Amino acid sequence: MQKIRVLVPIAKGFEEIEAVSIIDVLRRAEIEVLVASLNDNYLVEGANGITLQVDMDIKEVDADRLDMIVLPGGWGGTHALAEDVNVQRILQEMDAKGKNIAAICAAPFALSVAGVLKQKFTCYPSVEEQIKEKGYMGDKAMVVEDANIMTSRGPATAICFALAIVKKLRGEATYEALKSGLLANYCE
Repeated sequence: MQKIRVLVPIAKGFEEIEAVSIIDVLRRAEIEVLVASLNDNYLVEGANGITLQVDMDIKEVDADRLDMIVLPGGWGGTHALAEDVNVQRILQEMDAKGKNIAAICAAPFALSVAGVLKQKFTCYPSVEEQIKEKGYMGDKAMVVEDANIMTSRGPATAICFALAIVKKLRGEATYEALKSGLLANYCE
């Protein structure tokens, strides 16, 4: 099976349900997930007091070795991702090469700041007011794809979002097997 590498950067205040769902579902699909912190602290506290241990510092990440970057939401974490020069550089480098980029909940805001968010997107309701792009799809879909960008709405859509990423990176058969195994038949 082809090795696929996905970066999930997290910062203090990240949304735990989203981060863990993404990491878990992608690893079930045998995708290598690199979880990175924005500083040299390898323990990062989420918005609801749950702490995750990361694999690396964002400064160690080589965008050329990535197939995709996925940003979990949570306002505190999102603002940190939007302000971090390394995250913003990685987003811009990957977009310039047409590589896959995804964000959920408030995190499409960080894509907007980087200038990589495309015309059609979704996000947590009210966050669209902070985003300069027009084309907010609201609740029309759990996951919105536009070119190399995937976005989703929030905690309740996290498993479907992660499964959509699996479908894009590993194909229909892996997607269907995982969706069935997770009892996620409600995902589109």
